[in-house]
Amino acid sequence: MEFIKQNFLALSILVGVLILSGTLVYVFGPGFGSQNETGLTATEEEFPTTTAPPIGDDPVLGQADAPVTMIEFGDYQCPFCGRFFSQTEGKLRENYINTGKVKLVYKDLIIIDSFVVGGHESKDAASAANCAGEQGKYWEYHDLIFTTEIADGAENNGNLSRSLFLNLANQVGLDAGAFTACYDSRKYDAEIDADTAEAQSVLPGASTPSTFINNRLVQGALPYEVFAQIIEEELNK
Repeated sequence: MEFIKQNFLALSILVGVLILSGTLVYVFGPGFGSQNETGLTATEEEFPTTTAPPIGDDPVLGQADAPVTMIEFGDYQCPFCGRFFSQTEGKLRENYINTGKVKLVYKDLIIIDSFVVGGHESKDAASAANCAGEQGKYWEYHDLIFTTEIADGAENNGNLSRSLFLNLANQVGLDAGAFTACYDSRKYDAEIDADTAEAQSVLPGASTPSTFINNRLVQGALPYEVFAQIIEEELNK
C-alpha cells in the first residue's frame, strides 16, 4: 500500500489536469502558468507577453510573411488539443490564416505517453506527421490524426498504430514505400524530443495545448473569441 501511495504522489507531481472555465489542459510539473477565468476577455495580465520560441524547421501553415505568428505546442492524444483543433482552429484558419494575417506553427509536446509505462503513441503520431511532411502533406496528415483520435476518444489504447498511420498515408495520397521507410527509421525522434524539451524551457508550465500569438501566451483550449481578440490586438499594434 505504501508503494502505491508513493507512486501515486509521484505521478500527481509529474502530470496534472487543470480545469478552468470548462476548458482543460494536460500539464507537466507543479507550475501551470496563468489562465483566463472567463475564457472571453484576453487581458495582458492573464495572457502575458513573453518570448516566443523560434519557428526553426517546424511546419508552417499560412503565408510566410503573415504579420502574426501562432506557435502551438500540442500532443496528438491530448483531448483538449483535439478540442482546440475541432472548435477553434478551423475558425482561425478561415478568418486569419487563409486571409494571410496569421501563420500557424505546430511543435510537438509529448505528454500523454508518460501516463503509462512504455507509452509511445503520441510520439509515434508526431513521427508519422513529420514523415508526411517530407511529401508536402504535413497539415493534411496532422488533421487526419486529430480527426481519428477525436473519434476514438481514448488515450494509450493502441489505436495510433503503424497500420493506422499507413492507412492515413494512403488516404492523403502519399508514396507508401517512402512513408514506411521514413516512419520505420525513427529519423524524427530527436526533433520531437527537442520540441518537448523546448516547451519545458519556454513555458511557465509545460501544458497542452499552449499557444504563442506573437509573444502573447495562451494555455488551454479556450474559445475562439479569446484567440481572435489577441490576434486583433497584435494586428493593430
